[in-house]
Amino acid sequence: MIGPKLWPRQARRIIRDAGHWRLALTALLLVAALLIARTSWTLPVLDDAEAGLHDFRAKALLPHVDQDDRIALVVYTDDTLIATRKRSPLDRAILARALAALDTMGAASIGIDILFDQPQDEDAELVARLRAMRTPTWIGHAETGANADQIHWAQQQFLEDFLRRVKSDHVKPASIRLEADPDNVMRRWPPRSPGLPPMMALAMGGATAFADYQGAIRYRDSAAPDRPVFASYPIDMLADPELAPMFAAQFRGRHVLIGGDIVDIDRFDTPMSAYSGATMIGLEVHATMLAQSLDGAWMPHLPGWLLWIIASLVVGMAMLTSLADLRWWQLAPLLAVQAALFGALPFWLQARGWDTLGLPAIGWIVGWGLAFGVTGAAARAVGSEQRRFAQSALGKYLPRDIAAQILAEPERLALHGENRNIFVVFTDLEGFTRLSHAIPPGQVAQIINRYLDCMSDIVLDHGGTIDKFVGDAVVAFWGAPIAHADDGANAARAGYAMYRAGEDFRSAAANDLPPDAPPIGKTRVGLHYGEATVGNFGGKGRIQYTALGDSMNTASRLESANKALDSGMIASREAMERSGLDWWRPMGRVLLRGRAQPVDIFEPAPDFPASDRDHLIRIMAAIDRGERAAVADLESLVAARPDDAPLANLLHRVTVQEDGNAYVTG
Repeated sequence: MIGPKLWPRQARRIIRDAGHWRLALTALLLVAALLIARTSWTLPVLDDAEAGLHDFRAKALLPHVDQDDRIALVVYTDDTLIATRKRSPLDRAILARALAALDTMGAASIGIDILFDQPQDEDAELVARLRAMRTPTWIGHAETGANADQIHWAQQQFLEDFLRRVKSDHVKPASIRLEADPDNVMRRWPPRSPGLPPMMALAMGGATAFADYQGAIRYRDSAAPDRPVFASYPIDMLADPELAPMFAAQFRGRHVLIGGDIVDIDRFDTPMSAYSGATMIGLEVHATMLAQSLDGAWMPHLPGWLLWIIASLVVGMAMLTSLADLRWWQLAPLLAVQAALFGALPFWLQARGWDTLGLPAIGWIVGWGLAFGVTGAAARAVGSEQRRFAQSALGKYLPRDIAAQILAEPERLALHGENRNIFVVFTDLEGFTRLSHAIPPGQVAQIINRYLDCMSDIVLDHGGTIDKFVGDAVVAFWGAPIAHADDGANAARAGYAMYRAGEDFRSAAANDLPPDAPPIGKTRVGLHYGEATVGNFGGKGRIQYTALGDSMNTASRLESANKALDSGMIASREAMERSGLDWWRPMGRVLLRGRAQPVDIFEPAPDFPASDRDHLIRIMAAIDRGERAAVADLESLVAARPDDAPLANLLHRVTVQEDGNAYVTG
């Protein structure tokens, strides 16, 4: 696991080992991740995802309020159009009568969300009514530069003339411009256009503090399903002289907005529409903005410089997380914390009245994922190359599967000495020292390298660990750094294979040697099982993974004893009994050089008939009991195999040694 203190080291290692092209590509993609984490609202596909997530936040955290008693809506409905037999432009006579009624009810202000952009027969009546108004009244204004799809030049000229005719201290123009996002969702206050009169919502509410506000519209929902946020009344009711006075209390002191509530006209999606399916008329959007300005509900947004810092933090945390080589149960909490931090922050801000339009929540996720993947890919690529190099290096001394396990779990390779029971194989090439003095050094190197390559392959193919090469000698062991149940069998088979390979090698090498060169002798092998101290030993400048202890010395002495015993490989009883193989034949008891206690030795003889092996075992057991008559049985067995030098040597030793004593190998 890579702790926080090792992250810089890990990063430096990746930078050092990644290579110029990979490093450049990684840096480019990390810059892309940073840009995505900051500017996702301006990027294709991501902008739609950001808008969708914003709408989800807005809907999930929508404030629920009682009916707003400061604002009332007066609307033309489809029934009004049927009654007046006019659809566009809207009937102005009914508007004049409604204004006359409102002017007597003490309304705080009146806003008319209707464009008077073409002449009508009722204009004289409406102009006279507007000029007589005492209630502050704001008439909808638009201009072709900002609303080219709604009003053309001729309509603009008529509108300007109409406004000049009705303008007074109490009647003034106000901009009714609304600007939906490209997906027709009304999310934000429209930008201000130079030369336009004040916005309707700001003009009616007198909220000069909102003059520069261009953030999100603060939508609200009704706490009671049967009572909308804004009370709405049909204009027909106010235009009726008998009905209108009955509703004076509903308009006294309120801001009144007049406009259309007509199917398929002036309707917008809101952030809630994707979930409710309902649209909102433009008049209600103006009312919502008016209520927001009356409340002074300026929704602040995070400044650009802070969003760059957060984007950098997102990318940086993704890189650090990717570099932290953690196990899944360690990585999961870290991912959960980051997901909670970056995933919950937009909702936390929205819930506390912040404007999260432009907040790159999806960008944070995508940027984090890209930075995490890019950093991880670079680390894995560098790590893979390093692992291949390390495994190649370890593979020269360890079997491939053990090398892979150690690379995956380095802690299994102890960085100190530990006592382990191991199988040790010690080999030596007889006569090579004398040969090395008789041929050129280059040929010596060629022969010994070919020989050691062959021996090494056998050790590694049988799952052993190469301890060291001492000249032409090979020392290997099984059971460390990782032990397996079949280590004994593998060690025995490897030792015998090394002996056989040595025989093949000296036959082949004889053809490459000068006629007068001394011949290469047999490969002698000793196998022992015992305790050893295994681990990394050495100084600061050089460390070697090796085994130390008496078991190493015993294996070496067994290898040397082969010369006196005319054998190629012998094993101790400890190794024989734990090998699990049935090919061993007993070769008596010997006293190894430098040892005080005799050792029972055994020779691998896979071609020796099982019946003869059993016979030999019985013979040696009888001799151990002091039954000298068994020597004759051994002589008969040897006579039947005149070419079996180790067996003949056994007969010689049994004959010359005294009862109960071991043969001294010298």
